[in-house]
Amino acid sequence: MLFVLFFALPIGYAVWLSFRKVKVSGLGLGAGARREVWAGLENYTAAFTDDELLNGALRVLGYGCIVVPVMLGLALLFALMLDSEKVRLSPFTRLAIFLPYAIPGVVAALLWGFLYLPDVSPFHFVLDALGLPQPDLLDGGPLYLALSNIAVWGGTGFNMIVIYTALRAVPGEVYEAAKLDGATPLQIALRIKIPMVAPSLVLTFFFSIIATLQVFSEPMTLKPLTNSVSTTWSPLMKVYRDAFRTGDVHGASAQAVIIALATLLLSFGFLRVANRRNEGEATR
Repeated sequence: MLFVLFFALPIGYAVWLSFRKVKVSGLGLGAGARREVWAGLENYTAAFTDDELLNGALRVLGYGCIVVPVMLGLALLFALMLDSEKVRLSPFTRLAIFLPYAIPGVVAALLWGFLYLPDVSPFHFVLDALGLPQPDLLDGGPLYLALSNIAVWGGTGFNMIVIYTALRAVPGEVYEAAKLDGATPLQIALRIKIPMVAPSLVLTFFFSIIATLQVFSEPMTLKPLTNSVSTTWSPLMKVYRDAFRTGDVHGASAQAVIIALATLLLSFGFLRVANRRNEGEATR
């Protein structure tokens, strides 16, 4: 019942709206001058030929090429370090790495935004005192790095916990046998630990792809701080603008359905590839 009420019903309503449009008669004044009619695939055709939506998707693709490998690489590195026998203060370290994930994304983006602003950032004051150049991270190409940093800072802890939990589930006898064979800690990490947590890496990659395609809060929060972030910087920002600012709810619904289908297809395709690889390794 809850699934139908909070998931299936809103999705179905969005799909229904995507096949409708508002028809205006005359000057659009008076009762019955604006009525909702069937539009067929008109909204979808407009969405697929919308340059702003395509450009937003390309920007998100570039953003994801930075975020996903860096975030998962750091998460794996931290998990391996925490699983090491020589680590100290492991509970405190786990909490410190995970803590940024507990901070809401809007709050994190706002905090980082003020750290990026040249007029108020303590980093800029330090660079100025040292006579070093002060880059504007909210303008041009560095904007991708600024947004990616926020996502990496907030998401690394969650992915690290997932991978670390998988590492802790590996039987200790496996490591003992490797040590008896003369394996070094680096060899154990590369040849045993990483292959053993491959399913967790697939899972975190899957979650990261979905989060990247749905990026919204970070650029939306930084938008008032810079002119480099447009109202259509990401596909979801364009959906928000069309639905709640320009009033084109039907066109925005079609765009939202396309984004959802693209996310589903990419996720399903990646999982198929991962499953085939696992089946191939199992048959060897």
